[in-house]
Parts: sequence; structure tokens; C-alpha cells
Amino acid sequence: MSKRTPAYLVLDDGRIFEGLSWAKGGETFGEAVFSTGMTGYQETLTDPSYHKQVVIMTAPHVGNTGVNKSDKESEKIWVSGFVVRNPSPVASNWRSEKTLEQELIDAEVVGIQGVDTRAITRHLRDRGAMRVGIFSETSLSREEMVIKVRQAPTMSGAFLAADVSTKKPYIVNPPRGVATRFKIAAIDLGIKSATPRAMSKIGMQVHVLPIDTTFEQIKSLSPDGVFLSNGPGDPSTMTSVVELVRQVLQHEIPFFGICFGHQILGRALGFETYKLPFGHRGINQPVIDLTTGKVEITAQNHGFAVAAPKDHDFNTVYGNGRVTHISLNDSVVEGLELISIPAFSVQYHPESCAGPHDASYLFQRFADLMQAPKLGLKDINA
Repeated sequence: MSKRTPAYLVLDDGRIFEGLSWAKGGETFGEAVFSTGMTGYQETLTDPSYHKQVVIMTAPHVGNTGVNKSDKESEKIWVSGFVVRNPSPVASNWRSEKTLEQELIDAEVVGIQGVDTRAITRHLRDRGAMRVGIFSETSLSREEMVIKVRQAPTMSGAFLAADVSTKKPYIVNPPRGVATRFKIAAIDLGIKSATPRAMSKIGMQVHVLPIDTTFEQIKSLSPDGVFLSNGPGDPSTMTSVVELVRQVLQHEIPFFGICFGHQILGRALGFETYKLPFGHRGINQPVIDLTTGKVEITAQNHGFAVAAPKDHDFNTVYGNGRVTHISLNDSVVEGLELISIPAFSVQYHPESCAGPHDASYLFQRFADLMQAPKLGLKDINA
């Protein structure tokens, strides 16, 4: 939109930031979250895990490289709103096909510019995650805007994965020249396109399946492993998928979960999940591997965490397990594994797009788990 009008970012504690309209005018609501990445805005916008969230970019200058079809993580933009300080007036990159603002307008995403995004971030870090609204072209008073924001639903208790999951199964085959070594049943809770692509590059034929897939349907595929993706919402609402994971563990089929899938594995093992004060979002989140002492810089997007013991191994109905990774920022549990059966998870994105490549080895670890003696096929045909 060429004409800039006054716009307001309104938090549910009554704090209001004034800026200018950007992208589509109007109003929108969601959970206020901030992303600390210096780049990767297109991947963020199209990541289904951001469904029902208003993303605040802490980097002050956004949109420099425009957007293109190749870097999308899904077929649409999922964020409810987008907040930037200084949008780039031009898109300058040989791969650019459209400006960021035009992409947001085409997707009817309400945005705001000219606000102090780092001040907003500090406010959220002090007060915790909260609901937010963006208003432009409005005649509402400040009090009326705050009331509308407080009427919006919260993220706690939100069941959102069904909104973003594929409706029909599809297959991602290894690229030409790469032999198929494994068949994977990947449950789509909001999967990013880079994830099955990364698995396919090391010889995995990935069957991407809807959220309501049953264990009987998984068995009919005779998979070498089961993968559980990232996704939006509160893991406490995912009772049917938690039960599905328990069946996978009972049959000792090799299992790998990331992000939302990590939280669901935690609940399948009997742990509670809880809402973080402001979550981890960005491509610069430090994590330590407790088994090796290695530090990884990871790409993350989550607002919930698993309450598992970090100082000792734990026991479950599936045998002993342990926490393998923790956050170096706040000691949140970032990885789990079972010791006697082939199952593990991490709270971040190993497909590394956009982001560092420190965690890409985890897909090979999944392959190694399936390559081991066929623990994972116990009773699979029973």
C-alpha cells in the first residue's frame, strides 16, 4: 500500500506502540512472539509453526532481498501479522521475484512498520508472551483496541495442528542418483518443505501423512522409521498423536521427533509440558549436546517445553531415557532419547533452512538408528 496511515501495535497488558501501516491495512490478532534471526524472514513467514502468531522481527532492517518461490517452507504465509522497524524500500537480490511488502499484501497479511521492535522484545522478555493486535485504518479508541485484544484466544490450550497438516498423503522421493535406503512415515503437524527434502537427500523415501493417520495405516506402509514434525499449538491438546507415538514406541519402530514432535514424545513418555515465558524463536539459539559437550547454534520456533529431569537419567514404561541437549540461554530441555529402544527427539530444526547447519547430522543419526539391527521391526506385522 502506497499511502501510510497511523497504525498501532496493542498488547493485552495495555501497552501500545505507535507506527505506520505496512502491507495490508486493517486489524489482526494473535500471540506476540519475537524472532531473533538476522535473516530468513521468508522461511519464518511460511513456517506453519507460526500459525496464529504475530511475529516481531528484532533485526531492524527487513526485506532487503525480497522473496522468491524457492525459499518457501509451505504454500502460504501462516503468520497472523508481521512487525518490522525499517522495511527495505527496495528488494536487491538476483533471486528476488517480488518485494516483501507485495508478498504480504497478496497474502492479505496485516503489518506495521516504524515501531521500536527491540523495545517490544524487551517488554515481552520482561512480561512474558501475551496476545497482541495490529490496528490501522481504525476509528477505535485506545481503550477499545485493548478490549478487542483481550477478547482474542490465548495460545495455551490451542489445538492448531489440524489447520496446517496436509489433507492427503504425498511422497518425497530421493533425488536422482541417490538410492532409496529407508521408507519413512512422517506425520505432518506443520512440516516445513525443507525437512522431507533433507531426509530424501540421504536416501529416505518420505511418506508425508495427515495428522489423523492411525497406527494401522502406518503399519500398512511397513516403514523403517516414523518421524514427527514441527507444528503450532499447545502439546497438551495432542492426545491422539501422543497415543500414536506410544504405539510406535511399543512396537520399537525407530522414532525421530523435532520441535512439536519433541514435546509430544515428552508427553508420550509421561512428562508434562509447560508454556515458556516468551519462547525460543530465531536461527541463533545455542544448545549444548550433553553426550558430547559440543555446542550447536540452532534454528528454533517454540513456545512450550518438556519438564524432564536434566540432572539424571529417567525411567519410563519403555525403559530408561535421558535428556541429551539443553538450551544454553535458559536450560530448557532441547533433546530426549530412550536408551533401550530406538527413539530420540530435539526441540529445534535440523533441516537448517534458513539457519546454521550445526544440527543437520541428526538426520544421519536417524538413518543410523534404522540401519542398526532391526529393533524397530519388533511385532510390526503382529
